[in-house]
Amino acid sequence: MLNVLSIITGLIALVIVIPSQIPLLGWGNWFALPLAVVGIVLGALSRSNSGRNLSIVVFLIAVIRLSLGGGII
Repeated sequence: MLNVLSIITGLIALVIVIPSQIPLLGWGNWFALPLAVVGIVLGALSRSNSGRNLSIVVFLIAVIRLSLGGGII
């Protein structure tokens, strides 16, 4: 059950991260980061690793985009 919740939170964070890749919309990554962290924690508590891995990938995409934009844009 926790793995399903982790996948759902990872997908919600991914839906936020995808449009945030457009210039001047990078602030959306700040909303996706806490969701990705929740997905990572839920995935770590579950037996399966797929939800955790999805959330880690989304988290890394958001962090890399924020570092390229200086944390704001």
